[in-house]
Amino acid sequence: MNPASEYILNQPEPFRSMLLHLQTVVEQAIPEAEMKYKWRIPFFYLEGKPFCYLNRSKDYVDIGFFKAAYLTVHTEHMVTEGRKVMKSLRYRSLEAIDDQVLTDVLKDAYSVRDRKFYN
Repeated sequence: MNPASEYILNQPEPFRSMLLHLQTVVEQAIPEAEMKYKWRIPFFYLEGKPFCYLNRSKDYVDIGFFKAAYLTVHTEHMVTEGRKVMKSLRYRSLEAIDDQVLTDVLKDAYSVRDRKFYN
């Protein structure tokens, strides 16, 4: 088993279910994304470049996006607190995950994947 999958499976509930769900949605929306274990969390890569990451914090799960300065879809759901460049969707329960919003943001992020990191 790869370390990224181990990270997810070793999380306590409800975080494990949330991370598994996020992983599934990412893999369905962006099939060519490859999950790796970098900086002690699961990262999805496209063409050798970071695309998004999954991170469990004390009481929530984030799916964070690189090149977030270019994202235009569902920005009202994005969290930026304490960050200059990164944005994320933050969830505190499995039921809070809106698959359509997540898929829309993933596709928006995919459409800007070739842009520079900063706007």
